[in-house]
Amino acid sequence: MKRIKPFFLQNRFFYACIAIMVLFVLSFIFPRGFVIVKLLVLLLVTLSVLDTIILFVAKKGVKGERILPEKFSNGDENPVNLVINNYYTFNINTTIIDEIPEQFQVRDFSILRKLEASSTSRIEYKLRPIERGEYHFGKLNIYVTSVFGLIARRFTTDDNEMVPTYPSFMQLRKYDLMAISNNLHQYGIKKIRKIGHTMEFEQIKDYVLGDDLRTINWKATAKRNQFMVNQFQDEKSQPVYSVIDKGRVMKMPFDGLTLLDYAINASLVISNVALKKQDKAGILAFSKKVENIVVAERRTSQMNLILETLYNVSTDFYESDYSRLYADVKRNINQRSLMLLYTNFETLDSLHRQLPYLKGIAKSHLLVVIFFKNTELNTIITEKAETVQQAYDKVIAEKFAFEKRLIVNELQKYGIQSILTSPQDLTIDTINKYLEIKARGLL
Repeated sequence: MKRIKPFFLQNRFFYACIAIMVLFVLSFIFPRGFVIVKLLVLLLVTLSVLDTIILFVAKKGVKGERILPEKFSNGDENPVNLVINNYYTFNINTTIIDEIPEQFQVRDFSILRKLEASSTSRIEYKLRPIERGEYHFGKLNIYVTSVFGLIARRFTTDDNEMVPTYPSFMQLRKYDLMAISNNLHQYGIKKIRKIGHTMEFEQIKDYVLGDDLRTINWKATAKRNQFMVNQFQDEKSQPVYSVIDKGRVMKMPFDGLTLLDYAINASLVISNVALKKQDKAGILAFSKKVENIVVAERRTSQMNLILETLYNVSTDFYESDYSRLYADVKRNINQRSLMLLYTNFETLDSLHRQLPYLKGIAKSHLLVVIFFKNTELNTIITEKAETVQQAYDKVIAEKFAFEKRLIVNELQKYGIQSILTSPQDLTIDTINKYLEIKARGLL
């Protein structure tokens, strides 16, 4: 039975059988062709037996190995490498079918590749997960055919491997070097001009052309008999909290990912940027209660702790309790902090229900409310209405888009900063706001 399991008849064999059947039918009309048909049957049987012997005589014909990363990055293209060793002494054709995790819902995955005799080939393909969690791979199946292509032999390996999918650490690495080298103006991240002098004093230095005259230290100038100026640096060790709403409003999908996953990916990046800027980074998530808390610290292991915590954040489909958030923040976070609140408001009424609690948080902390544009409405708004139904849909879409802008104005009225952004621009816009707040010394 074990010798039969890897044995497969190929399409070419069945095509040949169909052709012979047709010729058999024609041989009743043309009897002289009957001998030729019998010879073709003999030839097909002979080639099939020869093909089987060629493929199955070698115990070790082909060996495949799947090389997986330690973890997948959610929402990014992750490479998966296959190493195929051909131990046959002749060229072979292979069909590689990797049983990829069920979360991808791909039922027709296959790779066709011709392998040289006694060679090793490396094949790479990419997978883009759209949810965090465990991804289980099945078997790696390699179907081998010779030059005849009538019979295939299957080789299987690497059964049941698991890869965890974490928040987008690839996006984290993308901005990591820029944060160190102060090149965050790249990729659309703007430079922010420093306003005022609310930053920490660093040192007194000689005046050079271009220094702000308001920073002249007159006492040091009198002692040295030359202009001396005070030099400042950004205030450091300020707490920066990413507050993630994991209620049902964050389950809305965009480009495969939910708004919650976009918020988690952005939180990971902004935490890393804050740590590189010598600030403290922390996170917390809430719905019915406040959970997944990482106290803002500036330690070596802080990013690993944040990454592991964000891995376990998931929506519970409840209505988010902002009163509980306000109470927990009031009780547990005593130092004035930058609170980046990732949530979503669709209407002005939904904001008004939570506004008293947002105002309460903003009294003690610098609160930035980050919510999302409904980009699906842009297509409806920009299209020309040709029917009454399309005109109605367009008016409703414009009303919802306008209400989002009203929410921004309503928050601004009470001194609460906000970011209205599309999901794909969330990370960039959040970093921009953080740099602006640091430059203006608002915290």
